[in-house]
Amino acid sequence: MLRNFLIASLLLLTAACGPAEENNKASEGGLVYVHAGHLIDVEKGIVLDDQMIVISGERIVDVKPWTAEGAPSGVIDWSGYTVMPGMIDGHSHLLGDIQSEDPMAPLEGTRQDDIDMGVINALKTLKAGFTTVIDVGSYRVFSDVELRDKINAGEVPGPRMMVAGAYVTVPGGGGEVIGLDAGVDIPDEFRAGVAADADEVRERVRYLLDGGADFIKVIATGAVLTVGTDPGEPEFNEEEIRAAVEEAAKDGKYVTAHAHGAEGIKMAVRAGVRSIQHGSLADEEALQMMKEHGTWLVADIYNGDYIKEVGTAQGWPEETMRKNDETTETQRAAFRRAVAIGVNIAYGTDSGVYPHGDNAKQMPYMVRHGLTPMQAIQSATIWGARSMSLDKDVGSITSGKYADMIAVSNDVLNDVSVLENVNAVIKGGKLVP
Repeated sequence: MLRNFLIASLLLLTAACGPAEENNKASEGGLVYVHAGHLIDVEKGIVLDDQMIVISGERIVDVKPWTAEGAPSGVIDWSGYTVMPGMIDGHSHLLGDIQSEDPMAPLEGTRQDDIDMGVINALKTLKAGFTTVIDVGSYRVFSDVELRDKINAGEVPGPRMMVAGAYVTVPGGGGEVIGLDAGVDIPDEFRAGVAADADEVRERVRYLLDGGADFIKVIATGAVLTVGTDPGEPEFNEEEIRAAVEEAAKDGKYVTAHAHGAEGIKMAVRAGVRSIQHGSLADEEALQMMKEHGTWLVADIYNGDYIKEVGTAQGWPEETMRKNDETTETQRAAFRRAVAIGVNIAYGTDSGVYPHGDNAKQMPYMVRHGLTPMQAIQSATIWGARSMSLDKDVGSITSGKYADMIAVSNDVLNDVSVLENVNAVIKGGKLVP
């Protein structure tokens, strides 16, 4: 019954949006042309007026000033819009249902239920203008790999995905399903990343990479939303995090660390992780270390408000609400300081805690807490691409990159909240219906 409901929901979501008015009719000689009224060049941090974007297949082949004389006959007319690259969410969880008060929720559906919900979540995310997501973990091992592969094969619509395969976590740590009644059996597929020492970390990392993970996510400290863990306390030690980094490096892959507490952040930075997720309790030393090492900060600074409102209304555990209160404003203060001293910033929201498709609700928070509107957009485009070495393919509207772009009707640099309602999306040269 649940699967039938999910499939029906997907069909309704797709049908409700209707066909794109100019769906790939704007082609001439195998090329697609887009007339951009205003084009945000995120690499230079400037806005160009009246531009023509030329697309061949999935990729951009030219960007040049628009001239009406000699223009192709069928053009995607975005002359009344501001055009910018498709956005990147650097901290997403597409698989399964969103966060709830029930610790049993991850176990109640089947693997197929998780993937079916992931299909719905992926479409919502894509239609919201996020054409790439870094999916930083799901409880069921490789369910994210399966969804990514379905999207890549064209079986279902969705953003480009980089996936972690599963969380690498200590037994009973922030990446485990815990808080359950005694005697509840947790299937092995929920514990594929559990490791008790450096050798087991290497084994778990190798297993995940061999199974199709694009990068590795280690849970370096406790978590706000995992009952019984302390966000400020380290869970893996530096040697164990370094073991993950070294094993991933054998395949040219990176490690990102879930880390709220300052000591956990410092250990992760010294161990060589690519990015820190959350960073809620980062102190000055931790932030200065991140700047020195070039470590990226991916801070979900919208999430605390959502958790407070919805968690209170739905009766989420008292411990969760207390930890959320203890980390929300400290995270924002750390973010402001990180911006001020020049730490690398990438946009990431923890979507899956809040409803998918609302990813851009964090954008005004980025501005409120230190970034300029242009920098906030860069954090969700070119900076986000650089944070995971994806900038050869995505992150800007540049010749050679995938033709991933969005159109908005208002001045986004005057009010970044307009990104909460994008007017049109192109992914891989095709309008998203």
